[in-house]
Amino acid sequence: MTTLPDRPDLEHLRKQAKQLLRSWRDREPSAFQRLRTSLPIAHDKSDGAIASANLRLHDMQSCIAREYGFASWSDLKTHVEWLQTQACGLESMRLQWLRFVYGGDIAGDGLLPRPDLAARLIAAHPDLAQGDPLLACAVGDEAAIRDAIARDSSWATRSSGPLNIPPIIAVSHSTLARFDLHREPLRRSLRLLLDTGADPKTTFGNRFPPASVEQPGDEPLTAIYGAAGKVHDPVMTQLLLEAGADPNDNESLYHSLDDPDRTLPCTKLLLQAGTRVPGTNALAKILDFDHYDGLALLLEHTPHGEEDLDRILGWAIYRKRSARHVRALLDAGANPHGGKSAGHSFYKAALAQGLVDVAKLLADAGAGEELSLAEQFAAACARVDEKQARALLAADPDLIASMSELHQKQLPILAMNGADDAVRLMVSLGWPIAARGGDIDGSALNWAVFRGNAPLANFLLDHGADWHEPHAYNSDVIGTLGWASVNEPSGPGDWVGCAEVLRAHGLPRATRFSGPNANHPYVSLLVDGRGMYFPDDVADALLEE
Repeated sequence: MTTLPDRPDLEHLRKQAKQLLRSWRDREPSAFQRLRTSLPIAHDKSDGAIASANLRLHDMQSCIAREYGFASWSDLKTHVEWLQTQACGLESMRLQWLRFVYGGDIAGDGLLPRPDLAARLIAAHPDLAQGDPLLACAVGDEAAIRDAIARDSSWATRSSGPLNIPPIIAVSHSTLARFDLHREPLRRSLRLLLDTGADPKTTFGNRFPPASVEQPGDEPLTAIYGAAGKVHDPVMTQLLLEAGADPNDNESLYHSLDDPDRTLPCTKLLLQAGTRVPGTNALAKILDFDHYDGLALLLEHTPHGEEDLDRILGWAIYRKRSARHVRALLDAGANPHGGKSAGHSFYKAALAQGLVDVAKLLADAGAGEELSLAEQFAAACARVDEKQARALLAADPDLIASMSELHQKQLPILAMNGADDAVRLMVSLGWPIAARGGDIDGSALNWAVFRGNAPLANFLLDHGADWHEPHAYNSDVIGTLGWASVNEPSGPGDWVGCAEVLRAHGLPRATRFSGPNANHPYVSLLVDGRGMYFPDDVADALLEE
């Protein structure tokens, strides 16, 4: 294993990866041996197999990281950045660590928590949480919390510390509760605070930008939201509920559905405590996850025939959910004849999404209708019936040009829902490629990049799509690439590949610049004249000659 210098330079490490990439492309035997030794996908492969592999810069970065003893380039990069933070002094280290523990709603930046990194850093530097009882709350240091209460009993009920938050918020929002080492200490710390008089209904102002630690926003966030909706800890959730926390805060139930434990223990506790489902949009969110058991759970606690169920039925179709989901909503009292206020009925919307089984279910409930020629064409495309689609287009060559804006939106909506074959057919038949729709009101290319789908992005660019195509959040495809590659909203995706196909289709090479947030963990780039943040591997793809 290669030894990392005492003061490693990230740019020098990037250059090592780029040099390894050049050596691999030049078919140098030494490069093949390094990759075979350190890159898992190249283990035990012949020189010929390694030479013909589809390797890219991020593979070389992974190899470099493993040569230095790190599991990934991200881990190596974080280690180097942390060493640089240490040089800034203890207070800067603590603030950075707190950002990793809590994320932007408490720490005042636009980032999500990074609990894995926070846990690794506190294990390596336990002194980080010493000397301030609010820092002790983040790790569940019960002894330090008890000492603080003994010195000043009012401490347990007021805001203090580097982030100016109450102790009960510091404990209930600590994402370190996801780890065995910290989970029980944080639970004991919460019990201690509640026994000492901390208010289970404590709130604080959300600090996500444009708000800040100094000037929190008006949106109140609660301790129960932290326990149930952010940390997903059923024990802390139960403790707060038993102490009198109000679960009807319009945040906790909705965010409890993000729990990686698909049995949704915190959601169940909230519902048992009387949390209202109507008004929370939880039903729409569970349909985003395609989680039938979660939908059934929420419907058990939703009044039969509740008026919002009609909107939720429309959302189920919009999200391309199964006939099983739709049947559950119909059984709960949703109206199969609805949807016309949105432009077309649920029946027609189902066919436009290619949901033949759902359309049959709605027709059996008496909601079937005759389709216009344009609607028949859209339905044939959605179910990838190329023969029928071409026949309809041959019968009326002006069919696509005469389609309404509502029908044009089907292309980006299908791209949003992962119906790639339908998207390819529609584009090949001449569907307006820049049509906007879906949750971000973006084009099909926006949605392909949002999902990290490089092959689809390449197909769309080959057929005339453009990276300047806008979406509803005051940006375009490049903004989509930055946000999606940082936040991974659809799970793992190939955003490096998306960056590469955009560059191959004329996107100008990016340049580095100093972003407004020096502590931001991502790379600041100027792309097409605009400053944005990107993960390191995506940034390198945008920077490559």
